[in-house]
Amino acid sequence: MAEAHSAVAFSFSISHEGVHINYDTEVLHVIWHSGIRYWRRGIRRIVNSVRCGIFPATLSSLTLTVGGYNALYLCRDIYGPQYDYAAIGIVDALKKYVKIDEPARGIVCCTISGFAVWFGVFIFMKYTLRVLFMYKGWMYESRGRGRTMSLTSRMWFYAVKFLTGFSRPMLYSYQGSLPRLPLPALKDTMSRYLRSVRPLMDDEAYARMEKLAAEFQNGIGKKLQRYLVLKSWWATNYVTDWWEEFVYLRGRSPLMVNSNFYGTDAILLHPTHLQAARAGNVAHAAFLFRRLIERQQLQPIMVQNSVPLCSYQYERTFNTTRIPGIETDKIVHFGDSTHIAVYHAGRYFKMPCYYKGELLTPRELQLQFERILSDDSLPEKGETYLGALTAERA
Repeated sequence: MAEAHSAVAFSFSISHEGVHINYDTEVLHVIWHSGIRYWRRGIRRIVNSVRCGIFPATLSSLTLTVGGYNALYLCRDIYGPQYDYAAIGIVDALKKYVKIDEPARGIVCCTISGFAVWFGVFIFMKYTLRVLFMYKGWMYESRGRGRTMSLTSRMWFYAVKFLTGFSRPMLYSYQGSLPRLPLPALKDTMSRYLRSVRPLMDDEAYARMEKLAAEFQNGIGKKLQRYLVLKSWWATNYVTDWWEEFVYLRGRSPLMVNSNFYGTDAILLHPTHLQAARAGNVAHAAFLFRRLIERQQLQPIMVQNSVPLCSYQYERTFNTTRIPGIETDKIVHFGDSTHIAVYHAGRYFKMPCYYKGELLTPRELQLQFERILSDDSLPEKGETYLGALTAERA
């Protein structure tokens, strides 16, 4: 591998002259900024998880509900029974079970009552939104100029907009409201399969396939279908984990052309023909995109500006690697990463992209790419062939 140098942030030695303390200010700065970055990311992640978990409700609505209960309770105590609304009855009933002194008992009971009411409304909104997303009638309606949606689709559209209009959705806001993947009946699955293979077979081969499909449907297919029904009750997607395990991670076809995604800079516009400059811009843009994902500032992909698509895979776009195995590989996701791996002339380089917690500019990244391009060191033993582990068919 490319040569690496280890640095010691703090050390001391004892001699007859006393204790000598040595420390590296630069490394200590790196450790300090790394810790600050870690805690900021952690706090931001907790806040975003709470905001996404309570969508389509908001934290401000919780504050208003609890504050409103306390305000009504205070008004009744000051101005009399004309403020004795039904909502305050919940507080009075709860006060029988809270054995603390006033006014703390009233505040605690109002807070609990307000939270309970808010939570009930939130659950109703969340599952109502999930039921609305199960509607598929809009998919089969005609599109184009002069064509209008049916009354049912219009009512569905307005209901979705009403429930989601209280807060701006984040990247993962809709994850808890997405409906489960519907499980088709075994008969329908076999019918679709036969219809898909019919153009690929002659009459004799298709007749044999029909016979095999009927045997499967009347035999082990019924047992397998029952397993799928049981799994669909507790899994939001009954096929995701099996697809990842048996199709993706156990697949032995080349990753470079079948699985790995890639990105390029502008195809038609070339502001510069310097390889290092273009690589610096691409790397900087990738880190900015990662920041949008981490902070959930990306808007989820919406179909017809109403129905969200699952955003789960965004989490694995960065900081994720696939560890090769003999029979099956393993996906490993890291919480954070401040460097990229650069491959050049048979050598792998670890290139840092942050300094003191700040992302380097495209120009600073370009300088590092230029150093790699000008490096004339030879690859280590076996380093040149590492890519063959994922590029050639096993």
